[in-house]
Amino acid sequence: MSELSVVAVLVAKDGQEDLVRQALTALVAPTLAEEGCLGYELFESAATPGTFVTQERWRAQGDLDAHLQTEHVQAALGAAGDALAAAPAIHPLIPVS
Repeated sequence: MSELSVVAVLVAKDGQEDLVRQALTALVAPTLAEEGCLGYELFESAATPGTFVTQERWRAQGDLDAHLQTEHVQAALGAAGDALAAAPAIHPLIPVS
C-alpha cells in the first residue's frame, strides 16, 4: 500500500488566532515522533490569516487513524475547540494522473 497524503484545514474564530496557533504548533513535534508519520508541516494562510493548514504524510490510513486518537491531538482540540470557527476539515488526497 502506498503512503497517504493528507491536508487538514482549521479556521480560527476572529480574535482566537493566537490560541489556535499555539495549540497547533504544540502538535508538530509529537506528531513527527509518531510511528507512521512520514512528514507533518503546519502553515498559516498568508491570504486568510487565522486559517491553518497541515500537510501530512502517513505510512498508511491506520497511522492517521491512530494519530487522531493520540493524547496530543485530543489536548490540542480540547484547547482550541471552542476557538475554531468550524470542525477541522481533513482531506486525504488521491493522486490524479
